[in-house]
Amino acid sequence: MDFNVKKLASDAGVFFTRAVQFTEEKLGQAEKTELDAHLENLIARGDCTKNWTEKIFRQTEVLLQPNPSARIEEFFYEKLDRKIPTRTTNGELLGQYMQDAAKDFGPGTPYGSTLITVGEYQKKLGGAEREFLQASAVGFLTPLRNFLEGDWRTISKERRLLENRRLDLDVCKARLKKAKLAEAKAAAAPDFQETRPRNYILSASASALWSEEVDKAEQELRVAQTEFDRQAEVTRLLLEGISSTHVNHLRCLHEFVEAQAVYYAQCHKHMQELQKELSSANGDTFPNAFAVNPSTSGLSAGPSPLSGGSAPGRPPAPSSSLEPVPLKIEEVKPPATGTRKAKVLYDYDAADTSELSLLADELITVYTVPGMDPDWLIGERGNQKGKVPVTYLELLS
Repeated sequence: MDFNVKKLASDAGVFFTRAVQFTEEKLGQAEKTELDAHLENLIARGDCTKNWTEKIFRQTEVLLQPNPSARIEEFFYEKLDRKIPTRTTNGELLGQYMQDAAKDFGPGTPYGSTLITVGEYQKKLGGAEREFLQASAVGFLTPLRNFLEGDWRTISKERRLLENRRLDLDVCKARLKKAKLAEAKAAAAPDFQETRPRNYILSASASALWSEEVDKAEQELRVAQTEFDRQAEVTRLLLEGISSTHVNHLRCLHEFVEAQAVYYAQCHKHMQELQKELSSANGDTFPNAFAVNPSTSGLSAGPSPLSGGSAPGRPPAPSSSLEPVPLKIEEVKPPATGTRKAKVLYDYDAADTSELSLLADELITVYTVPGMDPDWLIGERGNQKGKVPVTYLELLS
């Protein structure tokens, strides 16, 4: 018990001494031992690495798991060293809902059969997402977490110890400085005409005491300097290891990008297959209301006037294979649904009575009819009606 009390009192004294030294340094009342430039650069580089690694780690967690409640749950499972339960992805859950709905609607109906098909592919997308999340967590998040919770904690501990050694060194320097000043003052030659013999003897005794105090302070300073140098070397070696950390994180970053590329390639493949199945199953029942060429797909069907582009050339005349029976404009009726507004990008002069002349910047109503060439739409402006080229239009809604 006596040993613990003594140790506690000693630790409290050291802590108080360091606190006083630190406060005086902040107030500019005490000298501070500066670290060498190389070590200072390593410390700044380490802090930068820690801060950005932490931000990248947190944001990657948000990207892979946007649900904060799920992230908190996973955090507790990791801290308790328990296996994280398998969680159904949103795509898999959506696919299951679609297939369950198809059972109630009737799997033999067009809507029910389509729900079953889309549900299967939603499950495939969910499975691809699950594989991507697992690969990213193991190959990218885990190394970043290991650095923050392992290597960086060790570095931070050694840096705190280095700071304590520096404070102890500065305290020893201040103590030696004070002892030397007192020794010099005590060793000053007394005035024998004004000083009594008794005071002279006391002055000589004080000078001897201060000489012993200087020797003791110098010994403590040598010990403190040795401990400081040793701790600075340990800290320097740990901080120089940041370079190998960057190399490791670079490799993990490549693996993360590779996992993303595989995931998006799988999603693209599944969606193409789904489109083909839906097109073959429902192409005749649900024709594309605004089928356009790949070169003209997008929000705007032609070059933007703001880019300085000229009006596109006149589209080719409808092929006889696409339009075996001549289209009679006066007999064309707009569909109940599927009409859209379009903005005219360039002036257009009708080639014949079946086409509609256009003026730039005007708004017209457009729609398509079954069997019509994809380069053309039916346009209406008031009581006027006729074919209009898609490349001269910007579809608005």
